[in-house]
Amino acid sequence: MNARSNAMPAPGATVEIDPAAALLRQRAGALLIDVREDDERAAGSAAGSTGLARSLLAERIGEIAPDRGREILAICGSGRRSLLAVETLRGLGYANSLSVRGGFARWKQEGLPVEQGVLDADSAERYARHLVLPEVGVAGQLRLSKARVALIGAGGLGAPAALYLAAAGVGHLTLIDDDRVDRSNLQRQVIHTDARVGVPKVESARIALGALNPNVRVEAIAQRVQAANVESLLRDHDVVIDGADNFPARYLLDAASRRLKIPLVYGAVHRFSGQVSVFDPRRADSPCYRCLFPLPPSAAEASNCSEAGVLGVLPGVIGMLQATEALKLVLGIGISLAGRLLCYDALAGTFRELRLPRDPDCPGCGARAHFEGYEDIARICSAPA
Repeated sequence: MNARSNAMPAPGATVEIDPAAALLRQRAGALLIDVREDDERAAGSAAGSTGLARSLLAERIGEIAPDRGREILAICGSGRRSLLAVETLRGLGYANSLSVRGGFARWKQEGLPVEQGVLDADSAERYARHLVLPEVGVAGQLRLSKARVALIGAGGLGAPAALYLAAAGVGHLTLIDDDRVDRSNLQRQVIHTDARVGVPKVESARIALGALNPNVRVEAIAQRVQAANVESLLRDHDVVIDGADNFPARYLLDAASRRLKIPLVYGAVHRFSGQVSVFDPRRADSPCYRCLFPLPPSAAEASNCSEAGVLGVLPGVIGMLQATEALKLVLGIGISLAGRLLCYDALAGTFRELRLPRDPDCPGCGARAHFEGYEDIARICSAPA
């Protein structure tokens, strides 16, 4: 008898079994294997089943069921893949294998016992495109759900960053901004609407994020970053996104993130250009913000958006790059921009990467740097250039 005749049941042989009968067989000692992918099982599975994707069945079934005489019941979503799984199993010598008719959908419909997955049904569907990425998967999505990200500024950079972090399932977003929505903001701050002009930006953003993903907790803090509150605002977060529009706030964020050992994702825009980097105090080789700007520029050298103007889509590009870096830091994947400055020229349509090494003489993180308090940082920014 050839291998193919061993793989396929004889004409009329039983290949499927109803869910209720499968439950009885399982309780009598049969092995119930859920052959769906990890992301599908994340929403729940038949109680007591063992998860093993069909693509890995031939490779790993011997570890799970070394006894080829044991009865094996295969279950999938609707009953189709489990039929193919049974064909594979019988081809491997597991002659006593059956497919659960109707799959997990019918199992649930008949009220048979299920185990809640590590993700609820909403999350399994919402983040389905994340779950199929090996670099993210269920474990990564759970990390995102437990992450806390602080966004300084709910304006041009904070708007796109917050939207994409909420969409990605970051569990806790803290929005910090003391400004109110102005009609001139709407050209680039896409998280706000005309109907919310005059509303505090953090409240306007909280409404938008709640509509996008009600599973994300959004904490709205209508305060300005100052020497007296910067550490308390940032403490207990995993990542800080710098969307500030003034140098005093940026220098305070730099000092506090270094002291608290929290990665700071920097972004800035001016007219038609922008730049992004990561300052990660957990790394000995990472520069800080003051390696890039040891001292604040004068007001004449650092005009703001209202004075110099900014192309409306530009903050969207830079803010999304900041969100990307934040997700990479939370997930622990890829290569962060620490030690590099990514510059974008919208008019030329080009990106340019510059090396940004740690400065041994940096007044913030250098060998001779001395922290004398946040009030001292604020004084540096207010002193004449």
